[in-house]
Amino acid sequence: MEAAAGAGAGAGPAEAAGPEALSCFSYNQDCTSLAIGTKTGYRLFSLSSVEQLDQVHENNEIPDVYIVERLFSSSLVVVVSHTKPRQMNVYHFKKGTEICNYSYSSNILSIRLNRQRLIVCLEESIYIHNIKDMKLLKTILDTPPNTTGLCALSINHSNSYLAYPGSATIGEIVFYDGNNLRTVCTIPAHDGPLAAITFNSTGSKLASASEKGTVIRVFSVPDGQKLYEFRRGMKRYVNISSLVFSMDSQFLCASSNTETVHIFKLEHTTDSRPEEPPTWSGYMGKMFMAATNYLPAQVSDMMNQDRAFATVRLNFSGQRNICTLSTIQKLPRLLVTTSDGHLYIYNLDPQDGGECVLIKKHSLLGSGKTDENKENDLRPPLPQSYAATVARPSTMPSSSSMPGYSEDGGALRGEVIPEHEFATGPVRLDDENEFPPIILCRGGHPGKVKRS
Repeated sequence: MEAAAGAGAGAGPAEAAGPEALSCFSYNQDCTSLAIGTKTGYRLFSLSSVEQLDQVHENNEIPDVYIVERLFSSSLVVVVSHTKPRQMNVYHFKKGTEICNYSYSSNILSIRLNRQRLIVCLEESIYIHNIKDMKLLKTILDTPPNTTGLCALSINHSNSYLAYPGSATIGEIVFYDGNNLRTVCTIPAHDGPLAAITFNSTGSKLASASEKGTVIRVFSVPDGQKLYEFRRGMKRYVNISSLVFSMDSQFLCASSNTETVHIFKLEHTTDSRPEEPPTWSGYMGKMFMAATNYLPAQVSDMMNQDRAFATVRLNFSGQRNICTLSTIQKLPRLLVTTSDGHLYIYNLDPQDGGECVLIKKHSLLGSGKTDENKENDLRPPLPQSYAATVARPSTMPSSSSMPGYSEDGGALRGEVIPEHEFATGPVRLDDENEFPPIILCRGGHPGKVKRS
């Protein structure tokens, strides 16, 4: 899944922290791969192991890459460079061939993919392509000014819901049906402008945060009913840089320009609690909750907002970063990628939450090998704690022997991918009948693809 949409799926141009700082970085749709862009090209990594970071591909022929997006764990990758910021290039990286390219009327700000659709977001328009043949299906013109390219696409191709800001001044979200090409509804999510939006893996929920960054809300899709409300903090406003659901939709993770990453648990406890014994504290608790019905709406909402289930204290702040929640070697992990070229892996205790434990730090700017700085790899283990569980050695077969549709096992990491996982038509990218069925398209404009 997308690590986040807009401020979640990937980070845009990062502020240089050094000569090899990352210009962009993004997780693929199911969080099994990491893509990074640099001044000299781009790299793709597999996220199937804690101890070892496997570099899948490196390209040093495209300078100043600021967008790189991979379609699940396939060989299809979309790249945009500062040298041609209005041109999208689609590559089959295993073959080293360009599938096609498109040029647009202004700079490309973000790109989103699933197995059915490819979305290109400009500042005041959105282009929807059929990913099988790259045909332009729809252009949404005159969208409100969207300088960050904020948008989200459901990775579930059976609905392909698209979300984007409906206003530049208030937190209005437009739901758009990417398969049937029609607007579904518009919801007033926040008082201030949006900073982050993201779908869960099935496209049944959408989370959002405003530029204040204090409150995160979760809505049902497509009717837009508010399901959850979480408070990230009250003391200061922050810039939410990443917002992402876990693949099972049980958790929601948010990172920002501060040193704290928050993980919220999506559960309703008020209706399922057993009847409390008639104690003084229980009586006062019920009286307190009843009193919220008579307080101003803003005060009542603040009292009813849920706090973080788990947190991570990063050893830095103010640095661009993106996070994701993934299951690696059968255990839940929190991954944080930073603009200085590092990947941090933490254990997450799904039962008790609390402070997540750092178990590995990888360098993304080296040769693809793990960071040898053992001092930063591990924190002191917590005895008898789930969160301190040491990563199990991988028992998975080598990538060359694993079925699926990619070199690192695809979405299910080595299992045969069931038919319902695919959009109608071929999606393999490892044979001559590759998907999408395009030979080389050059100099194309939206709706005018030139075949060679």
